[in-house]
Amino acid sequence: MRSLGTAIGTGALLAAVLVGCASGQSGEVGAGAGSGPTLTTEPAPTTSSVEAEPDPGFDSAVPQGGVEVPAAQLNAGALAEGSPRTAWTEDGGLVLGAIGQEGGCGTSRMEIAEQNEQQVIAVLVETLSGADEICTMDIRFPPLTAKLDQPLGERAVVLQARQEQKK
Repeated sequence: MRSLGTAIGTGALLAAVLVGCASGQSGEVGAGAGSGPTLTTEPAPTTSSVEAEPDPGFDSAVPQGGVEVPAAQLNAGALAEGSPRTAWTEDGGLVLGAIGQEGGCGTSRMEIAEQNEQQVIAVLVETLSGADEICTMDIRFPPLTAKLDQPLGERAVVLQARQEQKK
């Protein structure tokens, strides 16, 4: 019988709150006016004096002081779809940079696989953690750099990607 009384009391309280909400009243039960937060159903104003900046994505990922490698000089066709496709030079063309990808317990680095008079082949290497580790499922896009034997100049930049397991 006690459970029945509790259920009836709870139902009556719920009905009182619903009636108050439906009639546009504040619906406060057992509290003085202004004693707690009030729920409003009107939308918040959406105007702002500051406009949001557009998301630059990876089109402008060149760090301050870097010089972007022109698109005509960059071959990033071997990278996975959706990967950042930006490269730059620093230090008078002696350092090549690009955006890598890593996640969880993984790390990334850039290796220069080949450099000759026509091109520089840079490999973005992601080292995945061992199977024993518990890792988060986040993805990061760190800037990676590698030193060149001579300034890039007019040479083509070929970006490639590789994954390996931590040993």
